[in-house]
Amino acid sequence: MPNLNTDVICLLDDDPSVLKAVSRLLSSAGWHVEQFSDPEKFLEYAKIHRSPVAVIDIWMPLMSGLEVQSRLRELSPSTRVIIFTGKEDPLVRSTALNAGASAFFVKPFDDEELLTAVRLALAFVT
Repeated sequence: MPNLNTDVICLLDDDPSVLKAVSRLLSSAGWHVEQFSDPEKFLEYAKIHRSPVAVIDIWMPLMSGLEVQSRLRELSPSTRVIIFTGKEDPLVRSTALNAGASAFFVKPFDDEELLTAVRLALAFVT
């Protein structure tokens, strides 16, 4: 049976500066952050560790965040997904939310809003 790590937040983004900044923010709130720039490596990790929350970027070269979200739902249905992106796109937003994302943010986003979204997502982890 896979592990459910209730204090680990997974972060997936192909931009190292975003990974660093968002990881710092999440760590400052007391969570352990596992960073990924490769969607496949993230999905391999998720299959074993079942992190309660994953914060996923939409626009990545190897695989879109929507595809990652879809595959993650199969591997770890209990993982709550928060999507963030650099480009506002109503279709992408509605697709992500309809597929079960608990929140959707456009960069740059308000730090406190992201932390609140993570806390809310953790509150609904089963």
